[in-house]
Amino acid sequence: MTMKTVFQKTSGLTDKPTHYCPGCTHGVIHRLVAEVLEEMGVLEDTVGVASVGCSVLSYEYFNCDMTQAAHGRAPAVATGVKRVLPDRMVFTYQGDGDLASIGISEVIHAAARGENITVIFVNNAIYGMTGGQMAPTSLIGQKTATTPFGRDVSVHGSPIKVCEMISVLDGAAYIERVSTHDVPHIQKAKKAIRRAFETQKRGGGFSMVEILSTCPTNWGLDPAESLEWVKDNMVPVYPLGVYKNLSIEGIK
Repeated sequence: MTMKTVFQKTSGLTDKPTHYCPGCTHGVIHRLVAEVLEEMGVLEDTVGVASVGCSVLSYEYFNCDMTQAAHGRAPAVATGVKRVLPDRMVFTYQGDGDLASIGISEVIHAAARGENITVIFVNNAIYGMTGGQMAPTSLIGQKTATTPFGRDVSVHGSPIKVCEMISVLDGAAYIERVSTHDVPHIQKAKKAIRRAFETQKRGGGFSMVEILSTCPTNWGLDPAESLEWVKDNMVPVYPLGVYKNLSIEGIK
């Protein structure tokens, strides 16, 4: 009897175990990106740019060429790689601390220039690696290591909504926000990642997928509770959906 393979590990990931905390969905997102690159047949022609934060070791997990950027500078590094090697698929993998805080200018200007790169933006509303401080994406009233009484708008301002901000720039071609809080949304996330890379493949310009993710350790929740927290608290503040798609709008 011949056994049929119904599920197997993607060749887009290495065999190295990840360092992520139990319940963190970085691992899920890694797999989605890796599966898309494998299914598109571009793994050998891809260059990824690792950021600083929880995903700082992502260069050990993706089975493609990777380089490491200084904190917040992944879009700038990706710009250089893509301009020198325009035939490569180039992506950054960044958390909200790296992208929305120290690196906010980098991603804004990369999008404004219409750089033909793809940004994978993981938003867990907190600084994960450094101890759970407030991030630019932390929710109003959210308790963190630096906002023990909750984020106060009068003191800390409001959360930065990156998709909404980037989508108004002329150079942005494809912008979508997705989530990983359950299987149907994970499947939608994979489709969004595929569309982002396809945008780059056809030379469409800057593409970004923002992915709502969990941080059970710094939220003080167990893995199951953290998934519910994303659904109940993050999704209402960060609405899911396509914020810009020039191919649909008929511009490109």
